[in-house]
Amino acid sequence: MMDAVKLAIAGAALLLLAAAAVAGGILPPGEIVEIAERVIPILAFVVAVTIVAELAAKAGVFDVAAGRLARMSRGRTVVLWLLVVALAVVSTAFLSLDTTAVLLTPVVVAVARANGLPPLPFAFTTVWLANTASLVLPVSNLTNLLALDHLPAGGALGFIALMGPTAGVAIVVTVGLLFVIHHRSLRGRFEPAPPPRIADRIQLVAASVVAIVLMPALVSGWEPWIPASLAAALLIALFAWRSPRALSVRLVPWSLLVFAAGLFTAMAALESLGSAAIAAAVAGEPGGPLELWRMAGTALVAANAVDNLPAYLLLEPAAGTPERLGALLVGVNAGPLITPWASLATLLWHERLHAVGVDVPWRRFIAWGLVAAPVIVGLSVLPLALR
Repeated sequence: MMDAVKLAIAGAALLLLAAAAVAGGILPPGEIVEIAERVIPILAFVVAVTIVAELAAKAGVFDVAAGRLARMSRGRTVVLWLLVVALAVVSTAFLSLDTTAVLLTPVVVAVARANGLPPLPFAFTTVWLANTASLVLPVSNLTNLLALDHLPAGGALGFIALMGPTAGVAIVVTVGLLFVIHHRSLRGRFEPAPPPRIADRIQLVAASVVAIVLMPALVSGWEPWIPASLAAALLIALFAWRSPRALSVRLVPWSLLVFAAGLFTAMAALESLGSAAIAAAVAGEPGGPLELWRMAGTALVAANAVDNLPAYLLLEPAAGTPERLGALLVGVNAGPLITPWASLATLLWHERLHAVGVDVPWRRFIAWGLVAAPVIVGLSVLPLALR
């Protein structure tokens, strides 16, 4: 399994390959500057939102939210599951898919166990929606932030105008498939467990307010790294006052930063070698609706073969139109439900489940994904084809 150390090693290896490409004249130094200008604001957002999510979790925001959902369900299992669906969608949309996979997953598993319910349906709900609901907003997925540069109407509103209906279809189809698979486990009632104990209520309330205010700020028209950085600074100040021992350099996702930096530069070197022409030949060119499904299908296969981020970077030059760019995002965001390495969020999800004693065999994940991914991706392209 690719843990944080292996991820950092992979990123360092990619950086070395990129350095060799610069030294060999394959990648001009000027392109490194262009890459930095494009990537630094994105990575700044990733760091800031990760700190916000981690500190909010330490304050008990997710625990309290999940516990409240259990009481709101009034003991009906299917209602609790639907409320968890809503929480996973909101978490993914505003705080990114990694937050849902890493921080929300153990919380909903704990809530399921506390109420005597099987954890598997809730665990699969978080990982599938972490991927498919990441089509909602630019900040939901790193690929979306990269795509903003290629949209005629930039910003959150331009992204929502293009991807809103598609994201809605992806979420509805995902929820429908999850219910079909797990409906037997979602029957019946349970006795709601007592609410979780909170060590510092002032910290909880303040962290909750920061997280709630951050959500609309992320779609306000500002560059996402600005409100996220302000929220991170406020939470750091809060924890420095209330519980300074919780602050650590480990809050920063160093391994992800190294991996992303190496990946961006390595893919730029591949593009200099002509990878764009190969991608265009496979993914097709702008044309009728069938070309959108071709692009989405190519992206789905590429994401499950190598990982969704390099798949996006490889196929981005072949997008050409907003609709094809949307189809590409559908393939790389909603498609990584088959192989374990198709999405970093999936690997992190499995690692967190293992840490809390929940075993999910990869063969089961792959088998269900082979059915779900083509259906979700295929139907999600429909709104783009009908534009």
